[in-house]
Amino acid sequence: MTTTPVPLTPRPTPPPPRSVLRDPAFLRLWVGTTASGLATWALPFVLGLAVLHRDLGAAGLGLVLAARTAGFLVAVAVGGVLADRHSRRAVVLWSALAAAVAAPLLAAGLGRSLVLMTVAAALAGAGQGACRPAFQALTAEVVDTDRRQSANAAMSLSVRTSTLAGPALTALVAAFVDVRTLLLGIGLLWLVAAFMPGRGAAADPSADRTPRASFRAEFIDGIREARRHPWFLAGLGALTAVVALGYSATSVALPLISRDRYGTEWVLAAAMTAYTVGALGGALLTTRRQPGSPGWMAFAGLAAYGFAPLSLMLPVHPLVVIAAYVVAGIGIELFNVPWFTAAQREVAPAKLARVSSLDFLVSYGLAPVGLALIAPAIDAFGVTPVLAVCAAACFLVPAAAALAPTTRHLGRPTTAAD
Repeated sequence: MTTTPVPLTPRPTPPPPRSVLRDPAFLRLWVGTTASGLATWALPFVLGLAVLHRDLGAAGLGLVLAARTAGFLVAVAVGGVLADRHSRRAVVLWSALAAAVAAPLLAAGLGRSLVLMTVAAALAGAGQGACRPAFQALTAEVVDTDRRQSANAAMSLSVRTSTLAGPALTALVAAFVDVRTLLLGIGLLWLVAAFMPGRGAAADPSADRTPRASFRAEFIDGIREARRHPWFLAGLGALTAVVALGYSATSVALPLISRDRYGTEWVLAAAMTAYTVGALGGALLTTRRQPGSPGWMAFAGLAAYGFAPLSLMLPVHPLVVIAAYVVAGIGIELFNVPWFTAAQREVAPAKLARVSSLDFLVSYGLAPVGLALIAPAIDAFGVTPVLAVCAAACFLVPAAAALAPTTRHLGRPTTAAD
């Protein structure tokens, strides 16, 4: 006796995950991050306006910006430990409030006390630095794993939009208000950054009553966690080389070449704008593309920055320089977004802020060293040899880093093992 087979009912396809841009918790975090980005990029521009208005001298500007950088570098390490010890939301709140308090102090010292401005700038840098690892870790708390690449891409879009729009909006507002009012406006942006983000879903670390290790021991524990991930060490080394050599070299050489080779400042402005526009495009690409080997794609994107110094070496048409900067901008976000997503996935959640702080501390910390060395090197050897060495480093160091274990998938493989 035969029986008629019963047709199998196909399993319903699970609905696609809701867009991260429709998540109120993430949108609040995104608004806070955007406000902090606008404040961060507007401050140097506003201080530059103070120099133009003769409220601040050139030497004073250098001192104030140096104090801001020093405050950032110290606080980014401290903030990473604090964000792993306590609520990440609380660290964002208090560090952004510190930066907000610095704004009226800068306004009060403008044209009156360079000492007060220097102290206030260090406080502003400290607030900015402590925010960075806390924001990075808070993103992992607010957004589930499947949507983190889209969330990090949206965060990168925020940063790049702030870079592009911050100075332009500041220049527009400066036509109607004075420099002190602009500084107070920066303080208001930091207040938005302080109060807009909500609390993450993870448990509050401060609720743990077990004895905590010393601050130094917890920082070292973060270094140990970073050393557990070969892809992270390789990527950090490659990123540091590109920032300290490639980015520093082009920052010094581009204004000189724009003036001496092309006889106009518009090449400088167009190249920097092209880099930001390219970065916006790169961030958009990462929201739609999930490559099988995200690590190799990321390192290839990082190496693409080498086209920027390469284009400045040769007597090419200005459009070639602009195109090279577009490619460099696309590439940097093809690295950044998978890099942040991998850290949020692979690093132990309780140590994520400390590992993120190492990322910012090393890559940002060595950038001033590169800037300090590139200018004397150009004077000693000429701009073309220096650019050639830096372009080669941009291409070769990420390529070598991509050979390290676990870099193909930035940790956990998505297909076969490496």
